[in-house]
Amino acid sequence: MELRHLRYFVAVAEEQHLGRAAHRLHISQPPLTRQIHQLEHELGTTLFDRTSRGMELTDAGRVFLTDARHVLELADQATERVQRAGRGETGRIDVAVFGTGIFGAIPQLLRAYRRDHPDVRIVLHNMTKEEQLDALAQRRISLAFNRLVQPTPGVVSEVLLSEPLFVAAPSDHPLAARTAIAVAELEGVPLVLFPTGLRPNFIDRAREMCLAAGFTPTVVAEVADVVHGIALVATGGGLGFVPRSATNLHLPGVVYRPLYDTPPPTVDLCGVYRDDDRSPLLAGLLSSMRNTAPTIGDRTGR
Repeated sequence: MELRHLRYFVAVAEEQHLGRAAHRLHISQPPLTRQIHQLEHELGTTLFDRTSRGMELTDAGRVFLTDARHVLELADQATERVQRAGRGETGRIDVAVFGTGIFGAIPQLLRAYRRDHPDVRIVLHNMTKEEQLDALAQRRISLAFNRLVQPTPGVVSEVLLSEPLFVAAPSDHPLAARTAIAVAELEGVPLVLFPTGLRPNFIDRAREMCLAAGFTPTVVAEVADVVHGIALVATGGGLGFVPRSATNLHLPGVVYRPLYDTPPPTVDLCGVYRDDDRSPLLAGLLSSMRNTAPTIGDRTGR
């Protein structure tokens, strides 16, 4: 028994006439008659009484009609679901996050995607950069967010947006009274850098800026992540560079001041994914982020 047999049967049952059913199904009447006979033979029972008025359902036919409609409805639903999945409109996508972007840019990017794809389940995983690359290779995630990613075979690191950099300072530090700070003014100032882990990372970007300004940074601590970094700043342990997303992290005793160097220092936020991933879900997410990123770049963290 095939789905077409059920569709033929339902059409005849609803039209109560072979000719009208054949017209509805866009086939000729003889093959439709043969298909109904084959179905009755396979079921071992008569589904229709042939009368001068047309085709009338038997008791068995009425029972079968209810089930046939239900099966066809389920088949149609399955077809719709698989087609939507093929278009990237439903399903599950696993995304790895880490670092400062989770306080600003990343939620905005994902919120815009979720608004247009409400039936896609986004599962977030907190992973270091090394863990992200391993998970991508093992196909446990489809996308990772990070800042600076060493070129890796089979992996694409796509810049989604660039964020301006700020200085996190204890509120009682002399530089906290400034409305903006130049990188050169941090010469000799104790600095807290983050994150430790796989290089290159944001620590390298901070050192690069200091060297470009003509000095070697005075690093008093390198910590695992931005939360620990800002917590150390709050204790008066030093100042730190942060992307604008991190300015949403509010701790007592910490203020954020923009850098006013020319050009303004920035750091990229990247989407990292496998170059052979042809998933419609990933394609849809990347397309959404590419469209959304320019609209949030100027207000990230505000």
